[in-house]
Amino acid sequence: MSHRPSSGLAAVSSALLAMNRRMEVRDVLRTIVASARELLDAEYAALGVPDDHGGFAQFVVDGVSDEQWHAIGPLPRQHGILAAMLDKDGPERLADVRKDPRFEGWPAAHPAMSDFLGLPVRDGDETIAALFLANKRCPKLEGSCGFTAEDEELLALLAQHAAIALTNARLYERSRELTIAEERSRLAHELHDAVSQKLFSLRLTAQAAAALVDRDPARAKGELQQVAELAAEATEELRAAVVELRPAALDEDGLVHTLRTQVQVLDRAHTARVTFHGSGIRALPAAQEAALLRVAQEALHNALRHSGAGLVTVSLARGATGTRLTVADDGTGFDPATVRSAGRHLGLVSMRDRADGVGGRLTVTSAPGSGTTIEMEVPGG
Repeated sequence: MSHRPSSGLAAVSSALLAMNRRMEVRDVLRTIVASARELLDAEYAALGVPDDHGGFAQFVVDGVSDEQWHAIGPLPRQHGILAAMLDKDGPERLADVRKDPRFEGWPAAHPAMSDFLGLPVRDGDETIAALFLANKRCPKLEGSCGFTAEDEELLALLAQHAAIALTNARLYERSRELTIAEERSRLAHELHDAVSQKLFSLRLTAQAAAALVDRDPARAKGELQQVAELAAEATEELRAAVVELRPAALDEDGLVHTLRTQVQVLDRAHTARVTFHGSGIRALPAAQEAALLRVAQEALHNALRHSGAGLVTVSLARGATGTRLTVADDGTGFDPATVRSAGRHLGLVSMRDRADGVGGRLTVTSAPGSGTTIEMEVPGG
């Protein structure tokens, strides 16, 4: 008799939904392992992602305490049963893994395991991970109880969806890395365009002042005053660029505090007034908070550098269906009919991709001479 705490389609559906809610690879791996252990009612579960050097790039366990895991020692190598799972196309079910001729023993702190069920996680012809379960929770009389054929079927179904979830998470992380590289490239161009021009003007003005010192001291004084103003503007441009380059402390400070801090710095660095309002927002998943922050930064960049706005407002509020970010400016605006041609220049494509990537929605409202409002809503909060 199965002692699974929950069974049937509801349990399978819950496990599959949990895997596909995660965006980070590490979170996906942990969810796969926890879901497999709960669904098959096992005492222990593990998932290993192989590297190219005979070991595991990642090895995630469930059912083992942190203290016990640290006592076990370094990540396992690909040998014995673990290696067999990476080479096989199908499941491996054993009544007692210790009696298998491929078993090569465990470290001293390793928990005792008997019945075993393992399965490779495959993406097409490639084995991208191996999933292991041990010690099914049920009475074991003379070795008669252990993992069943039904367990094999459930684990095979879980492994198919695990492959999809893991592949999607890897694509998401790769896309995020490319986006960060693109943002840094954009900032480098902005830094060159804005600061270099001011430094060039500063140099010319200083030269003019030097030439006027002897024959027209009054005009030279005016030119030197202009030098001071240009130097101050260049300093503020640099400060604003540094703010955008500096990693936001979301983990430590949370989204509201991080956004408020960045808005305060931008308000000091630009002639436009920049304000922020946000309260009563509960913590969101890390991927959603990161996406909201990046969209806010992109929208602020557009408003402060391209729109000619005198006022930019940023707000974060709870809506009927989730958390809504709004960035509005009173700048020149643009014609939404030309959004396709303007979209890439204004970063709208990147913002929409970020919103879509976390299950959110992006809305852009604008008209020539009427400013621009960008809203992003994500579920939760």
